[in-house]
Amino acid sequence: MKSFGKFLQSGDWKGEKHVPVIHAPEKVKAGELVEIGVSIGDEIPHPNTFEHYISWIKVFYFEEGGKFPVELADFQFKAHGEGEKYTEPYGTTKVKLNKNGTIHAISYCNIHGVWENSQDIVVE
Repeated sequence: MKSFGKFLQSGDWKGEKHVPVIHAPEKVKAGELVEIGVSIGDEIPHPNTFEHYISWIKVFYFEEGGKFPVELADFQFKAHGEGEKYTEPYGTTKVKLNKNGTIHAISYCNIHGVWENSQDIVVE
């Protein structure tokens, strides 16, 4: 049996257009609302055409000492050229955090598969 983790691809988002870029502060105050953004193609634009597009991005938070990650957001991108409309793969959410942890972002390209990235956050 293959683990789903074997399908996850990663890389430096500055050199790979499929890696999710996490836009979040490195430190936050406990219980305060913080904005987390995720995008694809910040440095090298992803084409976003009818033939080649990002379908979705999911964002999770894994708290230190936690049993499993908690899903924070699920962004679906549905317009891939219909009527000359193209959805850009970018989403933001706001969340209150109480413990240190790691944000995990996973994205799906219809041609190149599933990509991941992560960022630690310190909660003071």
